[in-house]
Formats: sequence, C-alpha cells, structure tokens
Amino acid sequence: QVQLVESGGGLVQAGGSLRLSCINSGRTFSGYSVGWFRQAPGKEREFVAYIRWSGGSTHYADSVKGRFTISRDNAKKMVYLQTNSLKPEDTAVYYCAASDVYYSDNSGYTTPRTYAYWGQGTQVTVSS
Repeated sequence: QVQLVESGGGLVQAGGSLRLSCINSGRTFSGYSVGWFRQAPGKEREFVAYIRWSGGSTHYADSVKGRFTISRDNAKKMVYLQTNSLKPEDTAVYYCAASDVYYSDNSGYTTPRTYAYWGQGTQVTVSS
C-alpha cells in the first residue's frame, strides 16, 4: 500500500529556495511514478512535475521549468522537489501523488486523475 506524507514547506522570500519531501510510509514505492501538484486558494490543482518509476525520467510544467527539480530515492521511499528562485505566484499547497498507471508519453502524468494516492499537502508561501 502507498501512504504519502509531505514535508518541507514554509514561508520564504522571493528568490529563495525550499526542498519539499514526500515519503511513502507504506510497504513499497516499487512501480509507482510520483507527481507533485499544487493548489492555490480559489484555483484548480495544477501539475508541477513528475518522475517515472522506470528510468527516472522527469517532466515539468513550463511555469517551473529551470527552477524546480524532482528526484527520488527508491531505497528510502522518498521523492523530493527542490524549488529555487521562488516567486510569489508559487504560493500554494503542494501535494505529492503516486500512480502505478503506465503511459508512454508525459501527458498522462500531468492530470490529477491519473494518481490514486495523495498526501495531505504542505504549504509553501513566498513573500514579495
């Protein structure tokens, strides 16, 4: 089973960095691709980044490309999101999610409905 818990959020000034962590307290992460999404007040949940289980390839939303980096440590059952050069518009609750569905291209992993397992979220607030 997969049980996700995020941590690492907080308040940071524009231009700063945070490292978000997502740990699976369940039995295994084997076979699961993991995505990060975010949701700001009054807005829909939006895709940020994902990393495949197989091969570890990654894909990012255009809004974070070059600033955020997703990585994973399968042995520790951890996935990380390094966020750099943060902007006020990055303010949101950040969620990690896991999926065992296979898609040959990236598009399937950018939609929330692909993911069956979700964490509770961690708040990121960027002040100007």
